[in-house]
Amino acid sequence: QVQLVESGGGSVQAGGSLRLSCAASGYSVSVNCTAWFRQAPGKESEGVAVIYTGGGGAYYADSVKGRFTISRDNAKNTVYLQMNNLKPEDTAMYRCAASRQAAWKCVTLREAVFGDWGQGTQVTVSS
Repeated sequence: QVQLVESGGGSVQAGGSLRLSCAASGYSVSVNCTAWFRQAPGKESEGVAVIYTGGGGAYYADSVKGRFTISRDNAKNTVYLQMNNLKPEDTAMYRCAASRQAAWKCVTLREAVFGDWGQGTQVTVSS
């Protein structure tokens, strides 16, 4: 049974940084895709970053490119999302999600590709 547990959220001022963690069990982050999604109140869910198989390639949504970095620690079976230069519009519930599908599907960042989800961690950025 796959379990994903997020941590690291919190409240920061604009321009600040946070690092989110997604600890996985029942699933290997080294051979599958793991992504971060976010959803703000009243808005649709948005896929922001995914790390996939092979050399640990990554793909980012335009809204976070250059500010967020996704990485993984295979030994800890954990995926991270380093978020720098945070903006108020980054405020959302962030959830990690796992997929065993091919990388070309994972980089679409479509929710339907990801079958397992964590409960989420809240990120609030004040101006």
